[in-house]
Amino acid sequence: MELVKTKNVVSTGSTELDDKIGGGIPIGSLSLIEGGSHSGKSVFSQQLLWGSLRNGFTISLFTSENTVKSLMRQMQSLNIDVQTYLLLGRLRVFPIEVSQSKGEALDDLLTAIQQESRHSDFIFVDALTPCIVGSPVSAVLGYFEQSKRLCSDGTTVITIMHSHAIDRDLLIRIQAVCDAHLRLRTENAGSKLVKIMEVAKIRGASKNTGNIISFEIEPGIGMRIIPISKANG
Repeated sequence: MELVKTKNVVSTGSTELDDKIGGGIPIGSLSLIEGGSHSGKSVFSQQLLWGSLRNGFTISLFTSENTVKSLMRQMQSLNIDVQTYLLLGRLRVFPIEVSQSKGEALDDLLTAIQQESRHSDFIFVDALTPCIVGSPVSAVLGYFEQSKRLCSDGTTVITIMHSHAIDRDLLIRIQAVCDAHLRLRTENAGSKLVKIMEVAKIRGASKNTGNIISFEIEPGIGMRIIPISKANG
């Protein structure tokens, strides 16, 4: 069932997950989701994307990780099929082609985001990493500052990024600009690997943040939260 846009936060579509992230991502916020490779960044962002669509929002997704077809297949494998929203125009997907940007990937991306913000409630960028490798600090900060200006007009911008793409000092400066910051990593838990998400910051969250969430990704099911005690073996 699709919900009506009446709340100040957007649900992930999972009550259990919403509770762990302070009730949901605030509408009109600038969010950063960062972590290492295979840490679950894209899966969590796709869960949030699906929840946003079910809450009645329109979305533009800029992706350097997928084609439209591979994104549909990946989300279907997680039991979060968004193909209907794509056909209805509620979800617009734009592959990021850094090789065609002639060294101006961030500027080109920002221009496209600004255009899409005119008729989309949410902007997702998954992942920003190829656009910022080799870019000066001023350009990276400029991307987040310009994105924050869009949020002041009511657009919600969610950026996914690999932790290795920037140094710690720059990450601290970016975090100060963002309203929400989620960190993901992978850890050994006995004989298996589990994914860990830390809610570092959610400005205006209705519940306490600072939560540590452990989860697995199961084909056909998607994200499955694991109690910390179980994750630790």
